[in-house]
Amino acid sequence: MSKHKQSEGCRPMLRRTFLFLTGIALARVAADYFAIAQNRDSFLTLAGQLWQKSLAFLSSIQSNQTPQPLPSNSILKSAKTPQTQPSNPIVKSPETPQPKAANSPFVKSQTQVIRRSANQAKPVQLSSQKLAGASFYLTTIDLADPEIYITIGLANDAALANTSKVTRGDEPFENMVSRYRAAVVANGTFFGKDEQKSVLGNMVAAGKFLKYSRWENYGTTLGIKAGNQLEMVTARTEGKPDWSQHWFSLTCGPRLVKGGKVWLSPLSEGFKDSHVLGVGSRTAIGFPASRDKLFLVTFLDSLSLEAEAKVMQAIGCLEAMNLDGGASVGLAHQGQVLLPPGRNLTNVLVVYDKEYPAPTELKQSWERFQKGSRPSADPSVFFD
Repeated sequence: MSKHKQSEGCRPMLRRTFLFLTGIALARVAADYFAIAQNRDSFLTLAGQLWQKSLAFLSSIQSNQTPQPLPSNSILKSAKTPQTQPSNPIVKSPETPQPKAANSPFVKSQTQVIRRSANQAKPVQLSSQKLAGASFYLTTIDLADPEIYITIGLANDAALANTSKVTRGDEPFENMVSRYRAAVVANGTFFGKDEQKSVLGNMVAAGKFLKYSRWENYGTTLGIKAGNQLEMVTARTEGKPDWSQHWFSLTCGPRLVKGGKVWLSPLSEGFKDSHVLGVGSRTAIGFPASRDKLFLVTFLDSLSLEAEAKVMQAIGCLEAMNLDGGASVGLAHQGQVLLPPGRNLTNVLVVYDKEYPAPTELKQSWERFQKGSRPSADPSVFFD
């Protein structure tokens, strides 16, 4: 064989050898990189944002949906609502400083106790807003108010949330509004579309478990602890919350704002449904750096997770998360349905105030919780 032919035959071998060795080197570099938890989280966050933007772009091309017009503010002025509502101080103009950074000593105070003041009793504040091109209802829940209580209502007045073991199905939103007689009723967390209609995540209301599994490791949890201490925990990146320390607890997601900054990593939280990742009707909940309020935002426009997160950041949220959306979006104020859902629901957020007072049993459960009573899961009842 000539030297020319030998050299021609060696070249493919050398190329394959070079590519093989390069592949091994890259694999080792990747293994070292992903061995660090922070690097894995950063990569998943970036991948989730790219995936979300791709789905949002495709959805915007395919969707010809016209945003729902903003309802007139006149519907917010019932006989029990003051005719002149104060301007909303929490909607910030572009010149207003953003919430304090996560490394601020004030923000680090996770054990801040919100004292209830007897002189502060007032109705839940609900107003229509438009910010960053999005129209929405903003419900402000003042946790320092002694007459304000937040809980979870279940379909058909069930004692336990739907699971794979037991279910009470779903119910028309209007029926639930009528039964709970609250200042505000809104859609809660996700639930399945099968016959069981199981709700997402562990759930605590009035200091009692409505659903519990020790294996729960999904989404983001909003919890209210003793002394009205608020926390928001994303299980797969921060570890599971201690649900036994919650008087109120709801798991949903994805997380929208963390430490005052937009934070989106839906894939790492376990969300894969294109209806969640794309563009759609949305509801969100969050709280400011003062940790003395909850902001419930019900959007009137279809928007992406990123756009939703930017609105929650703009109104002053230190922490915020997405709630159920799409056809589940519903909102009622003082018994009047402002936004009817397009489907029956399995669970709703229920907020009471001085004009629509909480049931005595709910108030008593709050007092017991402050004195040390804690929820415990009955293994014979809950899915484990």
